[in-house]
Amino acid sequence: MVTSTATAVWEGPFRSGQGEFRAGSGAFSGQYSAATRFDGTAGTTPEELIAAAHASCLSMALTVALERAGTPPTRITTKASCTIEKVEAHFRITKMHLEVRGEVPGLDGTGFAKAAEAAKDGCPVSNALKGNVAVSLDAQLA
Repeated sequence: MVTSTATAVWEGPFRSGQGEFRAGSGAFSGQYSAATRFDGTAGTTPEELIAAAHASCLSMALTVALERAGTPPTRITTKASCTIEKVEAHFRITKMHLEVRGEVPGLDGTGFAKAAEAAKDGCPVSNALKGNVAVSLDAQLA
């Protein structure tokens, strides 16, 4: 079993304060604030980190599935778009849209779309979001 960690620190009031996070591995870190999250200013957001995790996870899951099917990909590129919206009185992550493009010798578009859908349904991040976030997929060969 592998357990991944990250640490986040927040300082100050919500609107004028800011936070900083660091991956336990030290591989990445960044700053976030209310302005980055809700006003679109430069910096990252928790939703961007979830999108990065989902894009990475789907790319890996799809690669494994294609290899097992005997059609290893040359390249898989996934863009994940995570939407946060106010629902009633609270903010919620409501949608995740995945756009995956693949270079897969010997596989047609229908086969790629089917493999991508199965990978989406099986990847650990998709499963963590399942039942809470609407996940859509657009899968095409590049």
